[in-house]
Amino acid sequence: MSGGIDTAMVLAAGLGTRMRPLTDDRPKALVEVGGRALIDHVLDRLIAAGVRRAVVNVHWFADRLEAHLGARRDIEIVISDEREALLETGGGLKKARDLLGEAPVFVANIDSVWIDRGDALTALKAAWRPEAMDACLLLAPREGAIGFPGAGDFFLEDDGRLRFRGESARAPHAYMGVHITRPDITEGVAEARFSLTPLWREAAARGRLHGVLMDGIWMHVGDPQARDEAEQRLAECGTGGHGAKGA
Repeated sequence: MSGGIDTAMVLAAGLGTRMRPLTDDRPKALVEVGGRALIDHVLDRLIAAGVRRAVVNVHWFADRLEAHLGARRDIEIVISDEREALLETGGGLKKARDLLGEAPVFVANIDSVWIDRGDALTALKAAWRPEAMDACLLLAPREGAIGFPGAGDFFLEDDGRLRFRGESARAPHAYMGVHITRPDITEGVAEARFSLTPLWREAAARGRLHGVLMDGIWMHVGDPQARDEAEQRLAECGTGGHGAKGA
């Protein structure tokens, strides 16, 4: 059972080096796609899925991002300050531990925009089973994704468990930047700066890493070309700046 998942961790502290020159004067989270900042695309999705409180980590142009977030009135925003040092995905989640509470949370990157034929985040929430999972990842088909030239990340088993690509040349599914996890998943890691990936590998080895496949078009907005391609696709599908349903 998914229960009520009303809190999210939004990972917005990155330097956005691949997005330059668009990030020469702003954080990546404030780069616009379809006339709307990347972080607002993500927050809109989370709010629609029942999230009422978002913890957002900040670093690059932190003051500008905080000012932008302060204008939102439809969700409570709490800042996790990483001005002193970037901590990567795991370290950012660990630093924000006391801000997140004890219940499961969404964790979301800010560089994903998508057009789905259903309701991807609600499906992810419905699949979450804390007794059987350490994390449940939202996946997209590798083929047809915009801005993702990689070989894929995972194989999705019939029971929802995930298997890393490993030595395979290709895997059909890519992690699209949103998952549900327990806030205490980082406890026991001594380092301040670390990635979540090793924790996912450990969970996968125990059969506790699961996934849900999104039905739609995923746009990984990681560089200016991908941003332009995403804007074109949103315009073609008539979704405006919201990455809404209806592909």
